[in-house]
Amino acid sequence: MTRLLFIPGSLREASSSRATVGALAQRLGDTVESTVANIGALPHYNADLSDDPHVGGFIKQIADADGLVFVTPEYNFSVPGVLKNAIDWASRPAYASAFKAKPCFVISVSGGALGGVRAQAHLKYILNGMLAEVFTCQEVVITQANAKVKDGQLSDETVLTFAEEHLSAFLKTLGASFGVNPRMTQG
Repeated sequence: MTRLLFIPGSLREASSSRATVGALAQRLGDTVESTVANIGALPHYNADLSDDPHVGGFIKQIADADGLVFVTPEYNFSVPGVLKNAIDWASRPAYASAFKAKPCFVISVSGGALGGVRAQAHLKYILNGMLAEVFTCQEVVITQANAKVKDGQLSDETVLTFAEEHLSAFLKTLGASFGVNPRMTQG
């Protein structure tokens, strides 16, 4: 079974990033096992720290996943610090980390009209620097995302269909496709 690790870039439970993750995970079928990373459990990056169980667990989640799906908001024209912190932890050793050759799919969300395009560009740049394989497609940007969340999930069918089309193409590169009866775990 294909394993996807969703990495939301926001810690807030009611964020549009998490609402997008929830909506997409529900659309995934029984051929995909979806897990959501808890990047808020990671300490601030400090190379003097070693053997933190949260860091080890996060790196293992990345290594065990067949693909990563980042859903990031844009904070001050870039990626949130908490997301960059998580990436920094998992990026070691340089050029030989769990990110090396890892297929990645990037979605950005924003309460504004640009949908987080700057954060998406920055995140792709960061992932390329770690030798991850960033999936190339039309950018999936969700504009005015907060207004598109209903009952804790992204509810805009047009946006979800567009995202699903490109996520489906990403999944095909991993040997999976969309279906019904999702299986999702928190971690």
